[in-house]
Amino acid sequence: MFPLKTQTLPHVSYRPKPFVSSSSAATNKLSFHHNVSLTVSLSVGSPPQTVTMVLDTGSELSWLHCKKTTNFNSVFNPLTSSSYSKIPCGSPVCRTRTRDLNIPASCDPGKLCHVAVSYADLTSIEGTLSTETISIASTKRPGFMFGCMDTGFSSNSDEDSKTTGLMGMNRGSLSFVTQMGFHKFSYCISGFDSSGVLLLGDTSISWLKPLSYTPLIHRTDPLPYFDRVAYTVQLEGIRVGRKLLNLPKSVFVPDHTGAGQTMVDSGTQFTFYWVRFTPL
Repeated sequence: MFPLKTQTLPHVSYRPKPFVSSSSAATNKLSFHHNVSLTVSLSVGSPPQTVTMVLDTGSELSWLHCKKTTNFNSVFNPLTSSSYSKIPCGSPVCRTRTRDLNIPASCDPGKLCHVAVSYADLTSIEGTLSTETISIASTKRPGFMFGCMDTGFSSNSDEDSKTTGLMGMNRGSLSFVTQMGFHKFSYCISGFDSSGVLLLGDTSISWLKPLSYTPLIHRTDPLPYFDRVAYTVQLEGIRVGRKLLNLPKSVFVPDHTGAGQTMVDSGTQFTFYWVRFTPL
C-alpha cells in the first residue's frame, strides 16, 4: 500500500505518462505523487540508485533515461551498478517478433539488443534492452528487463525533466507487473484531497468501500490491430450532459481497423474514442 500525494506544477505536459510501485502481501509503503502523471520513486541497481518513474497502464516495456542531457535532470547511471547487464541481439527475447515491443528489437552496431518505443503523441525513445535488479520496499527482483534509453524523447516540461523513466503496466510479458509476478493491482486517487492508495497483489484495505467492477474484454478472433495486452473494457454509450447520443452499438465493437477498442490507459491525459463511420 502506498500513499498518493498531489503536486501542482506550472506547466502541463501532454506526454502520456503514468505509474505505480509495488509490494506483495507485506504492507510496504512508498511515497506516491500525482499531477498530470502518476510517479513513484524506486531503487534500481547495485548499489541502489533512486529513480522516479511514471505509471503507464497503456505501455509494456519499462525504460529509464541512461544518458544525461540538458532536458533531463534525473537519469540512471548503469556504469556504477554491478548488477547491470546488456542483452545481446542473439537473445531469444530480442530475436522473436512478438507484440511485446512496440517496435520489434534489432541489433545495434555493438551486437546488442536495440529497442525503440513510440507513442501516440508521435514521441519515441531508443536504447539498449538490459537487465537490472529492481527494489521496491522489501521486494527485490534481479534480472528485470527494461530499456536503458539514450536517444530520442525531447521534452522541455518541468514534469518530464524530473522523471527518470516510464513503467509499463499492461499485460505483456515484459511489463512490470508480469515480470514482478503481480496478478492484481489497483490504485485510487481521492477526489477530495491529495491522498490516495496504490495496491499491488492481493493486499486489501478494510476501510475501502465495496467496489463496482466491469469485466475486461478478451478477443480470440483474428483482429490485426486489436491490442491484446491492453486492459480493454466494453464502452456502452456516450452522454453529452444528460443526453445519450444516438449511436449504434456496432460503433463500440472492435473491428479489423482498430476502431472500437476502449483501453484503460493511465498514461493518457484525455479520454478519446476512435470510431469508424461508413458514408451514406
